Amino acid sequence: MVRQVVQSALADETKLYVPIEVSARHVHISKNDLEILFGPGSKLTKYKDLKQPGEFAANETVTVVGPKNRIVENIRILGPIRQKTQVELSYSDGIHLGIDLPHRLSGDLQKSAPVNLIGPRGILQLREGAIRAMRHIHMSTELARQWNLFQGQKVKVRTHGPMQVTFNNSVIRIGEGLKLAMHIDTDEANAAGIQSGEFGEIIVE
Repeated sequence: MVRQVVQSALADETKLYVPIEVSARHVHISKNDLEILFGPGSKLTKYKDLKQPGEFAANETVTVVGPKNRIVENIRILGPIRQKTQVELSYSDGIHLGIDLPHRLSGDLQKSAPVNLIGPRGILQLREGAIRAMRHIHMSTELARQWNLFQGQKVKVRTHGPMQVTFNNSVIRIGEGLKLAMHIDTDEANAAGIQSGEFGEIIVE
């Protein structure tokens, strides 16, 4: 029954539906920091491609250490290499680690939380870099133009099914060639009973 309702909704061309992807904790890393953790000359090796062009999950993982010496192990690094290292964690991760995570868009790292990373060859102490990522929607410039959406715009996304919820303040992120996808973290997904691959309706008010 739920599947029939969703399929019927997706067929409505007057509405914009976005596939929802659940983003688990992960790390984006700079070249210098990668070498600190994995040794001089180290490069990321691909585990699998991600949906967005040029992005991939790497085989390399690290351990995150909080101020109370609590840890979360096997946090995967995502490529490609970034200018600055960034650690994206859920609210639950922050509680476990004892880190007060600011709620930010990816890349907004000024005065973000300090965090320590452990790799096979070294330890990295970051004065800033840990965040709880804001939910957001990737889309191409062409699709954004078609639906009159703009960079940084906040919209609602309504899900379907028995635990129907509406995600407010979902931020539009536009880029050439980007694939349409909404990213939420594991806490949000668990609370809403959502798995990767489900759809939500974008609502502009």
